[in-house]
Amino acid sequence: MKFKYLVLVLLSFSFLFSCNSEKKEELTKKEIAPKDFNYVVEQFADVKILRYQIPGFEELSLKQKKLVYFLSQAGMAGRDIMYDQNYRHNLAIRRALEAIYQNYEGDKTTDEWLNFETYLKRIWFSNGIHHHYSNDKFKAGFSKEYLNNLLQATNTELSGEAYEVIFNDKDAKKVNLDASKGLLKGSAVNFYDSNITAEEVDEYYASIIDKNDATPIEYGLNSKLVKNSDGTLEEKVWKVGGMYGESIEKMVFWLQKAVDVAENDAQAEALKLLIEYYQTGNLETWDKYNIAWATNTAGDIDYIHGFIEVYNDPKAFRGSYESVVQIKDFDMSKKMAVLSENAQWFEDNSTLMDAHKKKNVVGVSYKTVNVVSESGDASPSTPIGINLPNNNWIRQQHGSKSVSLGNIINAYNNAGGTGRLNEFAFDEAEVETEIAYGKLADKLHTALHEVIGHASGQINPGVGMPKETMKNYASTLEEARADLVGLYYLPDAKLVEMGISPNAEGIGKAAYDGYIRNGLMTQLIRLNLGDDVEEAHMRNRQLVAAWAFEKGTKDNVIEKVVKEGKTYFVVRDYVKLRTLFGELLREIQRIKSEGDFEAGKALVETYGVKVDQAIHKEVLERNSKFKSAPYSGFVNPVLTPEMDTEGNITDIKVVQPSSFAEQMLAYAQKYTTLPSVN
Repeated sequence: MKFKYLVLVLLSFSFLFSCNSEKKEELTKKEIAPKDFNYVVEQFADVKILRYQIPGFEELSLKQKKLVYFLSQAGMAGRDIMYDQNYRHNLAIRRALEAIYQNYEGDKTTDEWLNFETYLKRIWFSNGIHHHYSNDKFKAGFSKEYLNNLLQATNTELSGEAYEVIFNDKDAKKVNLDASKGLLKGSAVNFYDSNITAEEVDEYYASIIDKNDATPIEYGLNSKLVKNSDGTLEEKVWKVGGMYGESIEKMVFWLQKAVDVAENDAQAEALKLLIEYYQTGNLETWDKYNIAWATNTAGDIDYIHGFIEVYNDPKAFRGSYESVVQIKDFDMSKKMAVLSENAQWFEDNSTLMDAHKKKNVVGVSYKTVNVVSESGDASPSTPIGINLPNNNWIRQQHGSKSVSLGNIINAYNNAGGTGRLNEFAFDEAEVETEIAYGKLADKLHTALHEVIGHASGQINPGVGMPKETMKNYASTLEEARADLVGLYYLPDAKLVEMGISPNAEGIGKAAYDGYIRNGLMTQLIRLNLGDDVEEAHMRNRQLVAAWAFEKGTKDNVIEKVVKEGKTYFVVRDYVKLRTLFGELLREIQRIKSEGDFEAGKALVETYGVKVDQAIHKEVLERNSKFKSAPYSGFVNPVLTPEMDTEGNITDIKVVQPSSFAEQMLAYAQKYTTLPSVN
């Protein structure tokens, strides 16, 4: 599971704690960036491109630097896969537009050229022609005639459906979660043949999945489902010699190099299993790899690599390709390890029904890490927290790893501003609470979400995996459940007792104010007026906030206030709000544990999908004065090997790219691994 960074909430403030000055000074040193480092690269459309640093990289040994480099190259080798997964014409469109961008010698000051350039940058940012968050297809700000002129002037070929889709209404939504429109028919993702229906997918997997299997594989995770001429369905597996084989062969090449410089035997064995999985496509091997990876917590280098998150599949089977390479943040990891050590306490003291609590929370490993390289679904738009593996029985029996991406969070914090907070916070007291505790509250919420939230709860025997029982609502409900675990515990004195929270009341207030403010208002700046909420994380946040607002109406837990013509949602009773969060957590876990699809559907559709249009219009108007983009993403530092005369690596240097386009074009040249049509 990935925890996405919410730019609207996690704004840039200084740390002000009521704890001792030593702790304050220590944390402040971690947050303040060197004055000469420029975090902001550029801004276009609704996106801001940032840079991040890699603290601790220079302290690594040469062997460790080689490991980081090889793993990063393995990650980049699969970059094309994500484009093709997102939409069948993405690679053809991207490559044609890149050729134009590099070879056009005409006037580059016209509005149409600038719009063309922005369109291409949006494709780079979203790994395709659909918005990374709203899933809507981008609208070209240039005409067919202009594109034709560019194609002709640069001797570039783009025709047929790949050309027409830039301008027509076809394939308008990457991921559609509205079942009435057809989950597959209404989705442009390249996970299923276009003539396959959602009902056929359900029938296919119902025929092969044993719901009584206590250790099921992640069915469909690494394949495209196709329909044969006789009407039968078949999985086109992503492996060496199979679909995406050209990319996967190069991934395996670099992973084999990584084996030779692994930090320990357990790490090497896990990498060998990952290689075997890519060579065979066997999902039982994938499970063996995940067990080996999750249980190996030694070493300073770690990575995420594979077809992992299923958010982009409306049926929640198929995993999007992603890679993250990371090194330990030793100091912060030590501080946060206490959460893992107390995982059973959190489970025992949660609001879940006793039957839905785990009796033995196994091996939840939590670290703060510094990212070195990201690719696929993790780049340029990156999570700030990750908890893996996703297979529920592996998590329950063997444990999981949770990481907080410390240098990514730090970059966000140093590139933000306070304008939106002052606009949407109700009063000065709310602003002051956010300034004092907001950053740490968000860090702790991320940690609790990943370490305790995703590791919490259990499914009743024989019910089946949530992606089978909850279907298109599975991701939203799981993210809501993990968020609620964090929200429930943030005001708890236990966090102060553990030494990771300076003030239970202050942290709780900052977290609750920010979550309600965002869930009911500020996240709406990401939507066009009239749109429903589509993205799973946004649905989850609105669901939680709107449900709590409605259920607390009688006791005025959250009050809707209009002041000087502006609307605010103000938390009036933090204790009762915590109780409401606990009640909703209990209910969502019951829904998942019992496989109660109708109750899950009702929760999401009632509270998570529809938007108050008057509020939305007001939010957009109030936000229009701010120039900072609502979404942020990153260029990666470039790892550059230095060689001796015999071709041996003697060092790895880190170089920051000067522009977004520079990096994207360099990637296109170096990591093109797939044909334009698969």
